[in-house]
Amino acid sequence: MRNTKRYPVEGANSLWQIYKTVSFWKVAKNFIVIQIARYTPFLSVKNWLYRTFLRMKVGKQTAFALMVFPDVMFPEMISVGDNTIIGFNTTILAHEYLIKEYRLGPVVIGNEVMIGANSTILPGVTIGDGAIVAAGSLVHKDVPKGAFVGGNPMQRIK
Repeated sequence: MRNTKRYPVEGANSLWQIYKTVSFWKVAKNFIVIQIARYTPFLSVKNWLYRTFLRMKVGKQTAFALMVFPDVMFPEMISVGDNTIIGFNTTILAHEYLIKEYRLGPVVIGNEVMIGANSTILPGVTIGDGAIVAAGSLVHKDVPKGAFVGGNPMQRIK
């Protein structure tokens, strides 16, 4: 199981109760910042936006490609190491809202990691230093240091 904390809800599904979980204004601000960063061609500006307004931990020389979408509700739970590449249109989630509960979990991406385009990283996942995630992967569990993984569901390739 991923490193997530579970929060049970009663009544309507957890997404209907979203603003009991996180402030509407926080989500609105984060959404605007993320949309600006998604289209910004300047890597240093993206990193500054993520660090300053979203409180994400972003390492030196880390590159977020065009259209990357970090978690809009809990971006402060995302940490990315130095000299890492997050590929085009990747989604990084630190939350998941389910019928009877919601879950939150930190996402830790190590140093010199390569995340391929169109990947999705689920909450509570740690990706070790030097790992490679193939394009189009669903990262639903931890990735060991130096591993090459890919697919949906993700599996170790090498």
